[in-house]
Amino acid sequence: MSSAYGGSQPGGYEGGQPGYAAGATGPPGASAGASTGASTAGTQGAESIEDQSLGSIVSRISADFSTLVRQEVDLAKLELKAEAKKAGKAAGLLGGAAFAGWMFAIFASVTLMWALDHIMDIAWAAFIVAALWGIAAAVLGITGRNKMREVNPKPEQTAETLQEDAQWLKAQKK
Repeated sequence: MSSAYGGSQPGGYEGGQPGYAAGATGPPGASAGASTGASTAGTQGAESIEDQSLGSIVSRISADFSTLVRQEVDLAKLELKAEAKKAGKAAGLLGGAAFAGWMFAIFASVTLMWALDHIMDIAWAAFIVAALWGIAAAVLGITGRNKMREVNPKPEQTAETLQEDAQWLKAQKK
């Protein structure tokens, strides 16, 4: 059985009210031009909530809630994925800086100590080299810390939409 609302209706209907096609937005018998084809929460054409069965209302609320939760989870995943990507880049930079700093410190320290050994005692040469590497480590550490501060672990957009959803639910109770 086919409907002007774009869906087949085996046995009379596919969920919701009898006589309605899945996704229908108007009452049975309404012209197909009156329907937008999109089902939105709370819209059922000219039929008022008093004319609907309790099962139909609960079914629609359940479906809408499931869709809402699924969309919120998808949004949170997208936001967290973007933040994780930024955190991964920052961690990679920090790891690379640490390895490069370690290798450079080893080879440059030995080279500089040999060069300074001709001017001063080897102990002073080693101290000067160590101080230089301390400065390099501080610069790399501060840069890495600043990159990590740019990472926002809270999915802001998801938090906003959850607040909007809660306000909408409160308004529906009234």
